[in-house]
Amino acid sequence: MPAVQLPQAALPPIRIRSIEAAPLLGESPKGGWSHEIRPDDSIHAIIAVHTDAGITGYGSSFTDGRLVQAGLKVLEPLYAGENALEPERLTEKLHQNTFWMGRGGTLTHTISGIDIALWDILGKATGMPVGRLLGGSYRSRVQPYCSLLMEEPGLMHRVVEEYREKGFRAFKIGWGPFGRALDTKLDEAIVRAAREAAGPDNKLFVDAGASDANWPHGLKWAMRTAEMLNDYDVGWFEEAVKPDAINDFCHLRRVSPVPIAGGEVLTRRQSFLPWLSRGAFDIVQPDVTKVGGISEQRRIAWMAADFGVKYIGHGWNTALGLAADLQMAAAFADADLVEYIGGSPYVDGILAEPFALDSEGYLAIPDKPGLGVAIDREKLARFVANPDAMFA
Repeated sequence: MPAVQLPQAALPPIRIRSIEAAPLLGESPKGGWSHEIRPDDSIHAIIAVHTDAGITGYGSSFTDGRLVQAGLKVLEPLYAGENALEPERLTEKLHQNTFWMGRGGTLTHTISGIDIALWDILGKATGMPVGRLLGGSYRSRVQPYCSLLMEEPGLMHRVVEEYREKGFRAFKIGWGPFGRALDTKLDEAIVRAAREAAGPDNKLFVDAGASDANWPHGLKWAMRTAEMLNDYDVGWFEEAVKPDAINDFCHLRRVSPVPIAGGEVLTRRQSFLPWLSRGAFDIVQPDVTKVGGISEQRRIAWMAADFGVKYIGHGWNTALGLAADLQMAAAFADADLVEYIGGSPYVDGILAEPFALDSEGYLAIPDKPGLGVAIDREKLARFVANPDAMFA
């Protein structure tokens, strides 16, 4: 049998020509925050990395788009003319050269979107989906859990029922009046309504949203609430105490009958180390659009696995964040769920081929090169001021 001839030439560098950011405006969904999001508020931005090879990669950042645009101006001297085929080296360069400006804020969020876009470019240039570039393909589809705001019990039942009829088989309810109304009977009534609407065989998760401004509760409330949630077969209790209260998280995880989840407000891998090493989480939820992108996300996921903590991504906020989480789910054995915000046009309304559930309530993981999704110019024009700048 003749030897297989492998290609010898490496890909030549593909240089970054420009990077553009577009705030998403006009239909921003409510977040359940005490200072509520308005439709015209910018809390998400799409990033496009244009190259001299005519390949454009796309990512997104979970922050005000005006901050991302400002961040790009600061970072431009560091990325201009760089090789877009080296996402980890390049984004680490951006991090290392901006430490003194502060970790974890605007620049980290901006780098997150750039990094996702660079992985998209690397996949497109090599003809490979990002999940395979990350080292594996553990699954070709994954179950999304429909992320919904807490409502008063009657409306909560109707909303969960609506999305169950659309094909979802897993649900997360969070924020809204839960905990904030200071009424434990109301908290339980909301959860009971959601469980009844979801049905006994489907998954249900609860997110207290204690990273909201002026969260009114502490550890004792979280401990009592965890006992209540166990009665309704809740799969995890998320953001149950204030996001900096690591000691409370550690104690709650030890005593709670329900798994404890968190980590969405942390950024960069270094900040996750004490939370993982001290046993604060059963499930860790880094957000790929904030934490530093796919390059950081996968290092956090590996670190979590070493500590025996389950990794589930939190990049639910745009179609690009979800696409990144889908590719990560392909590459990690225990990443068997992705978050899918219910009813957001920034997820459902910007792709040429929108995401669609199969008959069992799963999403196919795109197997096309890069992130495997394509933005539709006309659809995007509903939400950004200058859509043409996002295309080569």
